[in-house]
Amino acid sequence: MEQQIIEIDSAEWRIAAPQDAWIHALEAGKVLYFPRLGFQLTDAEKRFLTPEIRDPNTRNISLDANGSLKGATGDATAQKELAAMIGRFRAQAQILIHSLLPRYTSALRLAPTSYRPSQVESRSQSWRADDRRLHVDAFPSRPNHGERILRVFTNINPNGAARVWRVGEPFEAVAKRFLPRSKPYSRWQAKALHALHVTKALRSEYDHLRLQLHDGMKSDLQYQKEAPQVEVPFPPGSVWVCFSDQTSHAVTSGQYMMEQTFHLPVAQQYNPDASPLAILSRLTGRSLI
Repeated sequence: MEQQIIEIDSAEWRIAAPQDAWIHALEAGKVLYFPRLGFQLTDAEKRFLTPEIRDPNTRNISLDANGSLKGATGDATAQKELAAMIGRFRAQAQILIHSLLPRYTSALRLAPTSYRPSQVESRSQSWRADDRRLHVDAFPSRPNHGERILRVFTNINPNGAARVWRVGEPFEAVAKRFLPRSKPYSRWQAKALHALHVTKALRSEYDHLRLQLHDGMKSDLQYQKEAPQVEVPFPPGSVWVCFSDQTSHAVTSGQYMMEQTFHLPVAQQYNPDASPLAILSRLTGRSLI
């Protein structure tokens, strides 16, 4: 399998001289890995390094674009300080992406920023929700009609524990493997799901196929074991970036991670033909949105 992890030796969030090769690699579904680009907590913020800071009724703590914090415990003062910590990471992630990928800047749409203090290994989930299995991101209730999902991650574990990922084969190889198993798209069913408010928008054939790939990968235990893949330990004090709708990935272990999501229209990519929408359209021979 070709190299899926591209290491970049930068300790600054603002990339002074981004390289075309990095952009090409990212848009091809590879992971950009910054081993020296850590997010620093203040001494006061280190008290938030406990799983008890997360409301047990929520999966993660999140800060929306308006500065509203959700999913956290603690009094008003603690929540304000936690929101400031998460917001500072968001600002640094924006600096990284805007300097690394300047063509994206005007078109990026900011999604909530998350803090994940829980241990991956101890989570009990259904097979569809289990991110310890190789998958490409797709969301049943949120059709996106090809819009990209770009994510920035950082490990802030205070005990030296890595965030361990498995990174799988390129997206086109995944699609060629699982498309033949996919159920056909039904437009009337998509309309019914939207009318019943199961989905927030009409599910396109593209979104349908993405869900088929996601579920096909996660449900195939033999594929999980035998698929081409590499294990990557991301240590504390590192950052990694990928298009999670394109990069085949699984989170094996880890605790205390922060993540920023951006959404990007396909047309604003440097190479729109490298997108999952373009790949799936080529493989099926038809327009999917």
